[in-house]
Amino acid sequence: MSNLLIMEDTGRLKKSFTNGDIYVGNFEGELPHRKGKYIWLDGTVYEGDWKEGKMTGKGYIVWPSGAKYEGDFSGGYLHGFGTFTGHDGSVYRGNWRINIRHGLGRKEYPNSDIYDGSWKEGVHEGSGRYSWNSGNIYIGSWKDGKMSGRGVMKWMNGDIYDGSWLNGYRHGSGVYMFADGGHYSGTWSKGLKDGKGKFYPAGSKHPSLRGMCSNLGYDDNTKGLPSQGSSINSEGSETSKPRVKRSLSERISVGGLLRSSGRISHRTSSLDGNWSQRHPSVESISNDFSSKLLHDSDESQSDMPDGSPVVYEREYMQGVLMKETVRNYTEQTRKGKPRNKHSVKEVTKKSCVDIFEGHRSYYLMLNLQLGIRYTVGKITPVPMREVRSSDFGDRARIRMYFPRKGSQFTPPHNSIDFSWKDYCPMVFRNLREMFKLDAAEYMMSICGDDGLRERSSPGKSGSIFYLSHDDRFFIKTLKKTELKVLLRMLHEYYIHVKKHENTLITKFFGLHRITLRGGRKVRFVVMGNMFCTELRIHRSYDLKGSTVGRCTDKDKIKENTTLKDLDLSFEFQMDKLLREYLFKQISIDCEFLESQQIIDYSLLLGLHFRAPEHLKALLELPTTATNSDNLPRTDGIIGSQGELIIPPKGLLLVTHEPSFVSTAPGPHIRGSTLRAFSVGDKEVDLLIPGTGRFKVQLGVNMPAQANHKLLDNECDSNEVELFEVYDVVLYMGIIDILQEYNVKKKIEHAFKSLQFDPQLISAVEPKFYASRFINFLKEKFPEQP
Repeated sequence: MSNLLIMEDTGRLKKSFTNGDIYVGNFEGELPHRKGKYIWLDGTVYEGDWKEGKMTGKGYIVWPSGAKYEGDFSGGYLHGFGTFTGHDGSVYRGNWRINIRHGLGRKEYPNSDIYDGSWKEGVHEGSGRYSWNSGNIYIGSWKDGKMSGRGVMKWMNGDIYDGSWLNGYRHGSGVYMFADGGHYSGTWSKGLKDGKGKFYPAGSKHPSLRGMCSNLGYDDNTKGLPSQGSSINSEGSETSKPRVKRSLSERISVGGLLRSSGRISHRTSSLDGNWSQRHPSVESISNDFSSKLLHDSDESQSDMPDGSPVVYEREYMQGVLMKETVRNYTEQTRKGKPRNKHSVKEVTKKSCVDIFEGHRSYYLMLNLQLGIRYTVGKITPVPMREVRSSDFGDRARIRMYFPRKGSQFTPPHNSIDFSWKDYCPMVFRNLREMFKLDAAEYMMSICGDDGLRERSSPGKSGSIFYLSHDDRFFIKTLKKTELKVLLRMLHEYYIHVKKHENTLITKFFGLHRITLRGGRKVRFVVMGNMFCTELRIHRSYDLKGSTVGRCTDKDKIKENTTLKDLDLSFEFQMDKLLREYLFKQISIDCEFLESQQIIDYSLLLGLHFRAPEHLKALLELPTTATNSDNLPRTDGIIGSQGELIIPPKGLLLVTHEPSFVSTAPGPHIRGSTLRAFSVGDKEVDLLIPGTGRFKVQLGVNMPAQANHKLLDNECDSNEVELFEVYDVVLYMGIIDILQEYNVKKKIEHAFKSLQFDPQLISAVEPKFYASRFINFLKEKFPEQP
């Protein structure tokens, strides 16, 4: 029961509820409507607009804790634009969606830190600026409340740092500028220098920041601060790196505080995550900041009269300096310039990249995303069933025309008109299910707002390669002959991967074709990225088992160059059972490829090195360090003096504990957990101190020791054989499985046999190719006595 009376002085109605709540204001029927004030029994007060019993419009609410909000409401939620003042003194002014900070906003924290930028579901996401009370400033991209993507950090001591971040750590390529004028450009992993880089001392000649940024894989156009392709790391301010330890996700449970009274409805908070928007002020700030940074760098370089000619080429491994070479700057610049004795126009072989004028593969990327989104959306609602023979046939296709202006079935888009064909959609849908891929995650990974990144072709095919923004998928253009081979062997491939969940053969997720105006066709295959791991891949090899032409010119070897058979100077020692599982599966996979008359496949091998135990970490700690609490997490252990100590055990096999295993981001994770001889034939995980616990599977997270025999000129003694031994984590898979041993390859075999030993060339018949391939790998992975 409630009591209703007319207040004569205001003309408004007052309604008292049996639970002690009171409403004073206008009604429509029995529901609060237009203006009114609601007082809860616990002291919570709302005054403002109402619509049919719900807070909707402008209003002001105060909680008993002292927190208050003034702004827009909708359906009983904080929704729209408003200002929230917390009981701790923090102030947020910006957009809300269903009680959660979502959109553009500025928050002042109780300790005087300030964040101004984009929010998503209550946390920093998108472009934003964070100012610490210490004077440090970060401007760049955020994801899940952490610095992730492209960003610029400026410390109060004057050091500046431009590049990418991942989960709050400097991770990838970047440029660190010391306050004294020194520069270091290189790569980092989880906050530690990891890989090759160059250090230019203060006062030395060095390339402009624009040049260094371009060489590291991103340009100086910071608008929008793209979150892909690069990373950044702090050299001189390891200990002063600010870390936000508070929760950035302070969701306000209005649904809990505004309890239901009478017919007033309050629901549980929920949020649609499809928000995407730029913050104009953030873009302006970041552009000004980065422009000034580039200007200062160029200006300081031009003002330098002579400068030291010394450049230090360094290579690090998890923060440990492995190698340093001192070079002359003029030697470096001369090395980078092409010889120009005679100007000869090179004749290049045309590929499908040359289809477009100007934007070229950008349109292909847009078309690909549109087509995959359409296909996956069309096939996913179909009830799951086992594939039939008709699903592999010529009629198993999805076709659609995508005009630029859109149609009844397709949305308008910014690309060019194209026709889309999806091959065997039900087969690939089942393969994705078999490989434990969620359809929504697959679409978001490839077709999300972050888009795809184009990668240079590692081979001679002239193919276009795209990598999804989360590194889970590779997309590669195919020749028509390769498409036909894949379609021909697709049924047997499906049976093989279904029967052998630990197969090392490339995992295919989709096969598509785009037809452009004029009839030009481009074919794509979507594959899993075998190197999708949070660990850095320091070396990668493409191993075929042949030796003719299987080495890399040393002058052409760069940071990410994939090396070949003759470049591999390591032998790998593995756990006895792990090696047994590995070669059993390689033999099964090679037998399948032989049955399909496939040759020219190779084992793609990736190595993650753990820093050798006998080396000390040579981190450049800042003189302004205050305490070790500000240090980011590392792959080692932080000592009392702030130095990094390499763990006594680089890698350790431990008994499998599913609840502790890190969830793998890549689609290559599918097979069963392996057993190891060294722990008593039990299922094992790989424990990497300071990094985490990983599930050991065939081709994924496989621990080994890499033995490198020192040559005579590398050691002082000729009486004993000396080896360098590294703890490594291996990633591997069998790739390039679409080359048949056809007439063309038979002719190539006959021709090359006249020049080289026919047993050493790549083009040989499938049975011999498989046998040689396995034997070569057994040499590199010798059996332990």
